[in-house]
Amino acid sequence: MRVQTLTLAAAGAALLAPTTLPTPVPAAASLPAHGARHRIAATDLLSRLRDCAEISKSRYRTDAGTATTVPVCGTDQAVFWEADLDIDCDGQVTTHCNRTADPAFSAATAFQQSDGRHLNAETLPYVVVPGPSSRWDYRATGIKGGAVAAVIYKDRVQYAVVGDTGPTDIIGEASYATAKGLGMDPDPRTGGVPSGVTYIVFKDSAIKPIEDQDAARAEGERLAALFTEGG
Repeated sequence: MRVQTLTLAAAGAALLAPTTLPTPVPAAASLPAHGARHRIAATDLLSRLRDCAEISKSRYRTDAGTATTVPVCGTDQAVFWEADLDIDCDGQVTTHCNRTADPAFSAATAFQQSDGRHLNAETLPYVVVPGPSSRWDYRATGIKGGAVAAVIYKDRVQYAVVGDTGPTDIIGEASYATAKGLGMDPDPRTGGVPSGVTYIVFKDSAIKPIEDQDAARAEGERLAALFTEGG
């Protein structure tokens, strides 16, 4: 749950500056045949986001009290937006995610693990989508809990799942583990970044069980390759 007020994200932008190959994901040559796993650079993904076809009926705030500047954009394969990244530490109580570490901590997440427990924000990379509203209903665009996401910051790509929902008018939030994977400060009080994070969520995708990180990474790489190929 967001607890800090950050600087307003760049208005309506859907691009980041050209970047180098993401780390810790290593470089790769041309795509392997027969669907084998391969690595996709941040620049490859961002090159497909030059135009924003807005699918949200109105725009989102990055934090409470800020202007509504962030649109949700769509393609045939995915939805995407550029915003800040606030730290979501909700779900299971862990060393770094608890009421002491996060005054706004909630023991619940919108989606649960296969054993019925709420998600572990400290270990599971997940993103937060705005709750359904007349502004935009993620469910109407082929997005559901466990959908695969690629989160891009500078030269890094972190694959994640849709794991929680947030306010209906605010966007730009991901789990402790997602922030850590992107090289950010993941602390729920002080962490995250005020702008420059791109979120891509692939339509009609789902990881089952939602907590299977290896499956999310492999499927993310596969879908990212298809996305960059435009097919």
